[in-house]
Amino acid sequence: MAGVIQTTVRRSMPASLLLRVRHRSPGLANGLVGGALAAGLGLAAFTVLVMLLWVSSPYPDSGPGGALHVAAALWLLAHGAELVRVDTLSGAPAPMGVPPLLLAVVPVWLLHRAARDTAEGGARDNAPLMPGRTAWAGVVLGYLAVAAPAALYAAGGALRPSWAWTALCVPLVALVAAGTGVWTAYGRPSGPLEQVLGAVLPRGARHLVLGPDGRPGVAARAAAAGATVLVAGGAVLLTVSLGWHFGETRRTFGRLTEGWSGWLAVLLLCVTLLPNAAVWAAAYALGPGFLLGAGVAVTPLGARAAPLLPPFPLMAAVPDPGAGTALHGTVVALPLTAGVVVGWFVGRGSVTGGGRFGVWTTGRTAGAAAFAAGLCGVLMALLAGLAGGPLGTAALARFGPVWWQVGLATAVWLGLTAAATALTVRAWRLRRSYRRGERRADRVVAPRRRPALPRPPQRERLPRGTWFKRKPGRSAPAPAPVAADEPYLLLDDDGDDDRAHGAPDDLRDLRDLRDGTDPFGLRPRPEPLDDLPTASPPAAPGDTEPRPPT
Repeated sequence: MAGVIQTTVRRSMPASLLLRVRHRSPGLANGLVGGALAAGLGLAAFTVLVMLLWVSSPYPDSGPGGALHVAAALWLLAHGAELVRVDTLSGAPAPMGVPPLLLAVVPVWLLHRAARDTAEGGARDNAPLMPGRTAWAGVVLGYLAVAAPAALYAAGGALRPSWAWTALCVPLVALVAAGTGVWTAYGRPSGPLEQVLGAVLPRGARHLVLGPDGRPGVAARAAAAGATVLVAGGAVLLTVSLGWHFGETRRTFGRLTEGWSGWLAVLLLCVTLLPNAAVWAAAYALGPGFLLGAGVAVTPLGARAAPLLPPFPLMAAVPDPGAGTALHGTVVALPLTAGVVVGWFVGRGSVTGGGRFGVWTTGRTAGAAAFAAGLCGVLMALLAGLAGGPLGTAALARFGPVWWQVGLATAVWLGLTAAATALTVRAWRLRRSYRRGERRADRVVAPRRRPALPRPPQRERLPRGTWFKRKPGRSAPAPAPVAADEPYLLLDDDGDDDRAHGAPDDLRDLRDLRDGTDPFGLRPRPEPLDDLPTASPPAAPGDTEPRPPT
């Protein structure tokens, strides 16, 4: 034993503990890292774009430091924060609060993905998800931890963020986008939405926004479809107007800059502002129009002369000053089309998607159409508020549509058109169902339950149906009753034949064993349990007569 070296025995980690460590739920640190990474990727994307334009510019106004300040300011502008320009000709600071809607997609998408991935935590199979509040708080705090230094850095440039708007918009975007990401990771449950809708909507209108299966309700789908038609129609109007004023649009590129790098920068700016211009065109078709300065409204009824504005390609699509013509009045086809689409969704849902209410009545259908028009008005008011803002002071204090006017016009236009369309679609679909011979669907009839048949007594055979029936003249005689506990059917027939032909008594005594009588004086066997189910004997092919009970 002298040459034996004693070593410490190390206990291996149990398999269950290894599994818990491998699939443990990530903590708050993962959320902080995910939020910081989302903010860093957004800043990097804006920095790369601005640096490429600065490098390709033949006459840069500042060095790389100025370009980095502009990139941080644009990143904050994408969240909706208002910027302030300090190097103006008058010396007074001028606000710039028209956020390009296309740029807002970048931070919102990054936050959504970060929150969703953090909540999932790389979980596979049946591994538990990270607690929703932990993931949400971690991503938001990590995002704001990067946004605060970025705002401080942008404050030293020519475009400085407004601290009030920055403190409001950046956390709000982070909270909403991260919340949707966590909600998506958990399978989009309807519980949180039901709690919010229960606080703001009456009980009878909640199912119009959120269906019983957790999917969007009839009114929500109709409102989304109406807003989509309005924005898409606004994009079509914008394209037609730019094509109509193509010469002016082309000349503005030469007035603004020279060289391909400058043209590329202007083109990128126009692309990022295309969603804003589409919302402006939709507001023009709805009637309120938009403002090109304080008190300068552009509507289908007429347009006032705007103050001296710098040339810009998208401004070439603005109608000429003067009274409106019949050509300008044709834009009313856009809200009428949107109203028809909303009414079609509501009318179809009133027949096929009624839920527990069955087929809706005419009053309920008209009310649902008006409610969907109101929701669409809320969506358009929100888009109009985001698509506009100030571009300076005094005459340039307001640019874009007025949000409350756009929302009210949307609700009025679509409410009248959608109600008439919904009632028409409802009547047409009900009439088609009547022609097909279906029962009346306007009355909700409780489903009839199949009457419960009484349980048959024990050891009773139920009649069995057959696929084919024999003719009455060729029907086979009914078989003799057979005991339910008989294991061998052939012995019964053989016993009858043996008795008929005079079989020996000892053979008959052996067959009497199944009746419980023992010729040797032994105890008879117990009867089978009555509560056990018995199988019916096989029916003969073509046998249509039920077997009598035993």
